[in-house]
Amino acid sequence: MTMMPTAAPSIAKSKAGKPRRVYLTEEGCAFFRSITVGRSGDALMLTHNGRPWRHTDQWWPMHKAVKASRLEPRVTFHGLRHTYASLALMNGVPMQVVSENLGHTDTRMVEKHYGHLAPSHKRDAIRAGAARFGLVAASNVKPLR
Repeated sequence: MTMMPTAAPSIAKSKAGKPRRVYLTEEGCAFFRSITVGRSGDALMLTHNGRPWRHTDQWWPMHKAVKASRLEPRVTFHGLRHTYASLALMNGVPMQVVSENLGHTDTRMVEKHYGHLAPSHKRDAIRAGAARFGLVAASNVKPLR
C-alpha cells in the first residue's frame, strides 16, 4: 500500500488480485503518515518483527487489549471492520461507497453483513425522513413518565 496525496492509498494487489484505492479520513491519513515516515514508497506499511503481517499477527495484541479493557462481548480485529462499516453507514456514507472502500465488487456483502444498524439509528432516520400525511394533530399535551 502506498500513500497518495489524495488521501487514497493504493493497494497494488488486493485480496481479489486487483489494484484498488482505499479512501481515508484525515485521521487515517495522519496515522499512516506517522508509521511510514522515512520509509521508501514501496516499503510495506504494516510489519511484524520486520516481516510482512500474517493473518494471525494481530490476534494476540488484540486479545490482550480487549481483555484489559474488559469489553463484553469480546470483539475481534475483524469486528473493527464491522464497526467501521456500520458507523459509516449510520453517518450517511452511501452503501456503494462503503462497499468499494471495503473492497467488495457490489453492495450485497455490505447489505448482508455490515448493514445492520443500531435500532435507534433506524428509528431516528424514519422519523427524520419519512413522509408526513398530516393525520396527527399537533398537541401541547406531554405524556407522563
